Amino acid sequence: MAALFALPVSALAQATAEAIEAEREQGEAPAPAMAQELDTVYVTATRRAEPLKDVPISITALSQDELDAKGIVGYEGMAHATPGVVLNRASANFNNFTARGIATNGYNANLQSTVAIYIDELPISANGNSTILDPSLYDVERIEFLRGPQGTLFGSGSLAGALRILTHAPDPNVFEGSVLADVGVTGSSSLRQRYNAMLNVPLVEDRLALRVVSFSRNEEGYVDNLGTGIDKSNELESWGGRATLLWEPTDRLSMQLRLSREESTPKDSSLINPDRGGDRDKRYSDRPDRFSGEMTNYNLTVGYQFDSVKLTSSSTWSDYEAYFNVDLAGTYNQAFAFALDAPGENRTFVQEMRLVSDTSGPFDWVLGGFYFKRERDVYFGYRSNEEYLAASGITGLPDEYYLKYHTFDVSKEQALFGQLTWRFTDDAWATFGLRYGSTEAQGFTREGGYSSDYLTLAYYCSFLGICGLPVTITPVAAAEGVKAKESGPSYRVSASWRPTPSLTTYAAVATGFRAPVVNARAGAVSAIDPDDLVIPYGADSDELVSYELGMKGRWMNGRLAANLALYHTDWNDIQVQANRVSDSVQFATNIGGAYSRGVEFELMAMPNSSWTFALNGSINRAKVDTLTAEEAAVSGAVMGARLSGPEYSGSLTVNYSFDWFRNSVGNASLAVVHVGDFPGSFPNVPGQPGVVSPTYDYTESYTLVNASLAAAFDRFTVGLYAENLFDDRSINYVHPEAFIDGRYGVVRPRTVGVRVGYRF
Repeated sequence: MAALFALPVSALAQATAEAIEAEREQGEAPAPAMAQELDTVYVTATRRAEPLKDVPISITALSQDELDAKGIVGYEGMAHATPGVVLNRASANFNNFTARGIATNGYNANLQSTVAIYIDELPISANGNSTILDPSLYDVERIEFLRGPQGTLFGSGSLAGALRILTHAPDPNVFEGSVLADVGVTGSSSLRQRYNAMLNVPLVEDRLALRVVSFSRNEEGYVDNLGTGIDKSNELESWGGRATLLWEPTDRLSMQLRLSREESTPKDSSLINPDRGGDRDKRYSDRPDRFSGEMTNYNLTVGYQFDSVKLTSSSTWSDYEAYFNVDLAGTYNQAFAFALDAPGENRTFVQEMRLVSDTSGPFDWVLGGFYFKRERDVYFGYRSNEEYLAASGITGLPDEYYLKYHTFDVSKEQALFGQLTWRFTDDAWATFGLRYGSTEAQGFTREGGYSSDYLTLAYYCSFLGICGLPVTITPVAAAEGVKAKESGPSYRVSASWRPTPSLTTYAAVATGFRAPVVNARAGAVSAIDPDDLVIPYGADSDELVSYELGMKGRWMNGRLAANLALYHTDWNDIQVQANRVSDSVQFATNIGGAYSRGVEFELMAMPNSSWTFALNGSINRAKVDTLTAEEAAVSGAVMGARLSGPEYSGSLTVNYSFDWFRNSVGNASLAVVHVGDFPGSFPNVPGQPGVVSPTYDYTESYTLVNASLAAAFDRFTVGLYAENLFDDRSINYVHPEAFIDGRYGVVRPRTVGVRVGYRF
């Protein structure tokens, strides 16, 4: 009943359970929505179900009801509910999270994100690709955002945290279903439609059940592309679903088979060029820039409960097809055609087995093994276009592509991990976790492609007036890259103490890492400027150590709650992505080090069962503090450069629940979100020390206001909402590369709409 407008307070929700019980004892009946939503929250961040208040990690947890309340169907909006987290979103399917300021830019091309993203047991962010599909978040059991390094239990790529999307398991005892329709208008006339449905069917009571979820999104755009002549060009079409079969033949054995499929097709990028002006957002490309994807996942999870320990085996197969098409001619002000089409396919297998002890004694432990393998094919096609070839008189190309090559790379990770918790008393315990693993990566170039001197001839024609020259074609030979290997431990140590029943404190030290990277074009010399830097071989694994103090408390019978964390992070051998100036070839390398320190807080006050106030925020300082002259030259970094995260961010939510007409429960909510500014990259040009990059810029500091008003009946819910109520159009993303015309992401225009839900 409360799914449409439940309180969006996330990790602090468990604090009000005592308040609900106290009101019952005093004869005061709490509002139904509040009684349902403010129960104790359990999370599985330590691979076992534990109350959130007892886990010595900074975690924000969002239930499905809270996601529905906020209208969150993908990554958008999730960062606003999580202290210290920013979503760097250039366009749909072009996402990277930053937590605690651990990022050098928002793009991370060819690098793992610093935040690992998991859908159940599958790490989708391990793709290391610029297109990371937006998953549907309908009918999920819970979302957990773990802040700080999580290398012990979640492996590589979790330098700054891990986002876990945990989907709902079938229920063999209940026939149920739900639908949710969300229809709104973005800006003055762009229609946004989102439809979701779920059906849970018990097939054999207590033993067998099937749960099916489907969704569809059709969202008109709000950006005009002057090059293609298409208005509202950044339209989004997305659909998908999943089916999960649960079989529990005995009380000890369970088997779950899950199939999911999702297709997301943005019609054009959302990045804009503010200099093009006008009353609408504008961009320019000769064809639509597209970052689309199709992801199919298969998972088999088997669990067996022994007398004192549970064994879980999870096997996941994933196939992800990504389409990456972008006009690169912005570097040269559209003087000549220069674009990239790079479709690719990732085939991933993940196997994890773990033993988790029962929590019946002074020792709790987890022991497991992990194996990950990804094979990726990318078909690079750098193109001109027929119009420019005809106008310039350049001849000799077999088609409009002047450079074609096919790369293939293999990445592997394998590890053993364990975690032990020793409870000295009911109020004092310590945890030690260790992971020892190895990673390796190797790239190959397939035989059969070709290169040409097209860029040189195009430069001669467009800037020197020497046109009509034939190109020289050179076959691309097969090549085998150097195999990059890393092995070693990561660990987490924490001590927890409960000085009073209402307060839990902890201290923790943890490490994280990313896998090494080999540059596909290592050793390549620029065809446009041979004096430009030569592409280095790649980047070694970087390392991070975090020190954290935290507390989680609740007082006044649960009417007042707080989570607080202070942290200091040392980040060394930082993997960075840079671009060669002359031809915009991307490459990965390492630089010295940086620090990140700050404080995060979550506060909630519930004066009675109707009113709830929630405040979360973060203060962060993150800067480069170790850098050689050589590292500065190749990366564009400088000593003291800020990392790509805001110094200040936070949100305030006010929620009021009340009795309304026809025995319904009403709910009014107001949320104010603030995100500070931050740089989109390092300040200087890679390869040109001291020269400030023409693409160096900051995002804008912005404040959003969201509001909603809803009513819940027995099975039916209806509500009105406004996102970005005051239509703030600030720049919230700066693309660090020079080769595109539109490099800026802006806050989505004001969207107003209605949500209607039904449960049966």
